[in-house]
Amino acid sequence: MEQPQNGSKAYLISIVMVAVLGGLLFGYDTAVISGAEKGLQAFFMEAKDFAYTDGWHGFTSASALIGCIIGSALSGMLATNLGRKKSLIVAGLLFFVSALGSMEPEFLFFDHGQPTYSLLIMFNVYRVIGGIGVGLASAICPMYIGEVAPSNIRGMLVSWNQFAIIFGQLVVYFVNFFILGDHIQPLVEEMGKGIAAITPAAQWTVTTGWRYMFGSEAVPAGLFALLICFVPETPRYLVSIGKDDKALGILSKINGAAVAQQILTDIKATMTVKTERLMTYGAMCIFVGIMLSVFQQAVGINAVLYYAPRIFGDMGMKDPMVVTVFMGIINILFTLVAIFTVEKLGRKPLLIWGSIGMAVGAFGVALTFGNADMKFITAASIMVYSASFMFSWGPITWVLIAEIFPNTIRGAAVAIAVAFQWIFNFIVSSSFVPMFNMHLTPNDDFGHWFTYGLYGVICVIAALFVWKLVPETKGKTLEDMTKLWKKQ
Repeated sequence: MEQPQNGSKAYLISIVMVAVLGGLLFGYDTAVISGAEKGLQAFFMEAKDFAYTDGWHGFTSASALIGCIIGSALSGMLATNLGRKKSLIVAGLLFFVSALGSMEPEFLFFDHGQPTYSLLIMFNVYRVIGGIGVGLASAICPMYIGEVAPSNIRGMLVSWNQFAIIFGQLVVYFVNFFILGDHIQPLVEEMGKGIAAITPAAQWTVTTGWRYMFGSEAVPAGLFALLICFVPETPRYLVSIGKDDKALGILSKINGAAVAQQILTDIKATMTVKTERLMTYGAMCIFVGIMLSVFQQAVGINAVLYYAPRIFGDMGMKDPMVVTVFMGIINILFTLVAIFTVEKLGRKPLLIWGSIGMAVGAFGVALTFGNADMKFITAASIMVYSASFMFSWGPITWVLIAEIFPNTIRGAAVAIAVAFQWIFNFIVSSSFVPMFNMHLTPNDDFGHWFTYGLYGVICVIAALFVWKLVPETKGKTLEDMTKLWKKQ
């Protein structure tokens, strides 16, 4: 079969855009809870057979993250045995089932609208199922894009996955905002007093609104599961299972025939041993990948993203959902900064400058939170903190995780790195509220400044880690990673 002499950018862009839909669903699924959590909390506080405590609510709000840990841990095995494409189809189906199940957890087994302990367990099961999809997509989408992209634009294309994650969060902020419409969220002091005690405009949110918010994810989830069926498998995976001709065909469509043959030769040279041990290239290779994931979460960004409406409400903002949407727009714009500079400036400079910006923002929040006269400085500091993450640790971590590991251990190494990411996401998300509400005396703000001060210190440590230990991978092929780590 004659191979195309010139690569097709349209073909490359089309398959990358389908893959980044997985990133959009990642962002959508993890952020949908921000608009739904108050209505959900009030709904389950109506239960007669158990007490829906703050502890239960914290667990329910974060239960999807348990699935994320499971999904990311399984991603290496699935990516290696099923392939990148089929694994993403599985992720899409899990997203779809979770969306419908979270909207109607009573399906088949329970009475509609009757909160019980058993219904809470079923709701969390559906959220964990969605989390498994997120875990798979978070590891395999960047891996897929990294394995089909030419080396000179790989960083930019993988960064689009982070753009899709943030765009998914922004979309769901808007969706939640429009679903809420003229209705309002229930007030904390009304919860637990019975549905009759809740403001009439908030009762719809408690009985119905949160369901629509979770169910809305079924639309992009179904689209993703359908479209991913039409993209090719990655050339690196095809070579690993002995399908060189198919790999050459895809490489030729993307890069042109002459370049494709050279890339295929390089891939085969690094695939001579298909089952190398994880530590073949040394512990430092795995350590760097893990710590990139750990720092991406330990800097505390998801404590802001998941609880944004509640944080802005505590600051005294009149309409916290509007401020949250504005923050989402800022996040989108600064993610674009990373996309269009990562191949020019490199990975390390963006990570270091982003760490410094985040530290400034976090310390700003620590020093001003709770002071009504400085609430706009606090809000600006949160925006600086968030924006700095979006042009650095947000996209660049995914770029590095997708490209930094040698071909023969990439599936397993990415799975381990991303599993650590979700473990620390869970730790940060579940510890934020208890830390934030700590007091040394009854009325002090110790928890406020301690929490953001801690995040600021971690940001400084992250900058030092990147400066000393993370190699620059700009312009290197995936096959160059084998040589890079063998030199260490």
